[in-house]
Amino acid sequence: MIKFSRVLAVLLLSNQLLLAQSNDDIAALNLVQKGASLVQVSKQFTFTEGPAVDKKGNIFFTDQPNDKIWKYSADGKLSLFMDKTGRSNGLYFDKKGRLIACADEKNELWAIDKGKVSVLLDNIKGLKANGPNDLWIDPKGGIYFTDPYYQRDYWTRKKPEIDKQNVYYLAKGSKEVMLVDGDLKQPNGIVGTSDGKYLFVADIRDSKTYRYEIQADGTLANRQLFAPMGSDGMTLDNQGNLYLTGRGVTIYNKEGVKLGNIPVPSNWVGNICFGGKDRKTLFITASESIYTLQMQVKGVE
Repeated sequence: MIKFSRVLAVLLLSNQLLLAQSNDDIAALNLVQKGASLVQVSKQFTFTEGPAVDKKGNIFFTDQPNDKIWKYSADGKLSLFMDKTGRSNGLYFDKKGRLIACADEKNELWAIDKGKVSVLLDNIKGLKANGPNDLWIDPKGGIYFTDPYYQRDYWTRKKPEIDKQNVYYLAKGSKEVMLVDGDLKQPNGIVGTSDGKYLFVADIRDSKTYRYEIQADGTLANRQLFAPMGSDGMTLDNQGNLYLTGRGVTIYNKEGVKLGNIPVPSNWVGNICFGGKDRKTLFITASESIYTLQMQVKGVE
């Protein structure tokens, strides 16, 4: 019989080797601050998702199975922001400071303002959305969002009302969405450039990430394959590098060349954003855990 102490020692050594490998890989990326390493802030959650940063650099993220939104402040303090969040997933702040949420308990888009909730969207042409998952708000205040179908145990329905899994655009002040891409298998992560010129969408089931040109009316044109992998969530830095999530964090430059991967010692990385007062803290939601990594580059969200 193998002694428990020996098994524990092997597990500890394996974890140390994994972290050492992570730090070596991180150090090889010139985007990371010299000497910085991945920091596990907390591991008290079930499945973390949807980080979004406010004007002060505070980061808000969801623990969707537990129906909560948490706040990680710019000075490093963790606190509960909201309970009973409509099973919020992806989050993003608009210019008014409202937290816009993909609330898929009832397949809606919410605006959360000082604890008060307004429903921005509750149907798509009279049908329930599949389950709004991730979103990005353009400089005009319009909302691009992905609508994949993931069967939830808190739903009574067992199949979608909309046949396809699409990407939509909700113009500012509108109640009617516009279909902007209906030719994807399972769109998930989404982000756009701060100048409003380009949109990135990950088709996670097809292991592809596309770049689109955003037109004046909100439609998308010239879809091009940007990276041969999908992503659960994504973000951009001020050099135009795109950060994709899943098995760790994979970074591509603005030409679509892979720069490297940041290994994360969790089964799955759900999403990512930059925060902190200087926007140089890379914030990673990874299943039960949240991590930070200090960067040389800044976020643009």
